[in-house]
Amino acid sequence: MRFIKDMFGLKGKVAAVIGGGGVLAGEMAKGLAQAGADIAILDLNADTAQNMADSMKKFGVRSMAVPVNAAIKADLFTAAQRIKAELDTADILINAAGINSATPFFAISEEEFDKIMAVNLKSMFFACQVFGQHMIDEQKKGSIINISSASSGPPLSKVFTYGISKAGVNNLTQWLAREWATKGVRVNAIAPGFFPAEQNRKILTHERVADIKRHTPMDRFGEAEELVGATIWLASERASSFVTGAIIRVDGGYTAMTI
Repeated sequence: MRFIKDMFGLKGKVAAVIGGGGVLAGEMAKGLAQAGADIAILDLNADTAQNMADSMKKFGVRSMAVPVNAAIKADLFTAAQRIKAELDTADILINAAGINSATPFFAISEEEFDKIMAVNLKSMFFACQVFGQHMIDEQKKGSIINISSASSGPPLSKVFTYGISKAGVNNLTQWLAREWATKGVRVNAIAPGFFPAEQNRKILTHERVADIKRHTPMDRFGEAEELVGATIWLASERASSFVTGAIIRVDGGYTAMTI
C-alpha cells in the first residue's frame, strides 16, 4: 500500500477542475480528492460548483467552489488568484468544460459555432495560458489534463462543430507538451469514448445507440468512474513523469475498430 500511495498519491497537490460540476469531470475530481489532492471546482453554475465542492469534504481534503465563465480569460485569471489565496497555486489542471450540438451542417449558425468553439477550445486555450503561466513561474511540477473526445478524429456523424473543437484540443495539447517539456509542466489529454451525459443524451436515439455499441468492442457505454484511473495516473508526478503530449483513449476499444 505504501508503494501505491507513493506512486499515485496526490497529497499536498491542488487540482483545479474546470467544468467540475458535470458528471464526468465531477467524478474525476472525486478521484483526485480520494488520492489526496485539494480540489477547486470551477463551473458556470455557482450552485452546482458549490454542491460538488461540498461533496469533496468527506474525503478529508480542502475544497472550494469558483463560479467562472471559462471562455473569458479575465474570469480564469481571477479564479486562479482565488485558488492560490485559499488553497495554493494549482499543480493539476483539468480542462473539462464542454457543450455539444447535433445541428445539421447547413443549419449550423455562426452563433452556435462560436459558442461551441468558445466553450470547448477557447476556454481551454486561455486556461492553459493562465494556470500554465503560474505553474511555470512558480516552478511547479504541473500536470494539465485536457478532455478530448472520440469525435476528435476520425470524425463522427452529427456533431460537426464539436468534432472540430476536439481536434483542436488534441493539437493544442501536443503543442503545449512540446513547448513546456523542459519547464516541468506536462500536458496530456484524455479522449473518452461514449459516456452518456446530459450534453449528448439528446442525440442518443435508439438507432445511434445500436451503431455506437456495434462499433465498440466492449459493446457498452463507459461509466464515469472509468475515467478516474487515467486521471490519477496523468496527475501523478511520479507515475507519469515521462508522459507528455499523449492522447489517452478511454473508449472501450472504439477507436481500434474498423468493420
